[in-house]
Formats: sequence, C-alpha cells, structure tokens
Amino acid sequence: MKTSYELAMERLNKAAPATKLTAEQKKQLAELDSQYAAKIAEREIALRDEVARVEATGDFEKVEKLRQQLVGERKKLHDELEEKKERVRRVAGR
Repeated sequence: MKTSYELAMERLNKAAPATKLTAEQKKQLAELDSQYAAKIAEREIALRDEVARVEATGDFEKVEKLRQQLVGERKKLHDELEEKKERVRRVAGR
C-alpha cells in the first residue's frame, strides 16, 4: 500500500515530469550560485560600511533606509539569479 506522500509524488511527476540536468547545466547552475553569492556579499559589505558611517553621525532614519536598500538589493539579485537558473533548466526540459 502506498503512502499519501508517494501518491502525491506520482501525481506531481505526471503533471510536471522532473527534467534531468546534464553535467554542463549543473556546472552552469553552480557558477550562477557562486557569482550571485559574491555579488550579494559585495553589496552587503559596501552597505554595512556605509551604515556604520551613518550610525556614527546619528542619522537613524538614513540608517533604516540603507538597511531597506540592502534588503531590496538582496531580493533583486536573488530574483535575477532564479530567472537565470530557470533559463538553464528550461533548456534541459526541451
């Protein structure tokens, strides 16, 4: 007797079969992860330095804006990464 999990997985595979990635595609995905991790880290370092400078002046409104900017930039970069990864995956599905 199959569990509900196994039945759900069978239905999922029928609706959207899993695609097999080639070694090259896996390599491309890993490179994208690495590139975007570096971009995110670069922006975090730059903005954290700026936050530290602004905190020293006591302008806490600007500090909050910088922190929100960091969150926004991190989200934007993550969205770009996922879009590029999806393009690589779509090639595998053809």
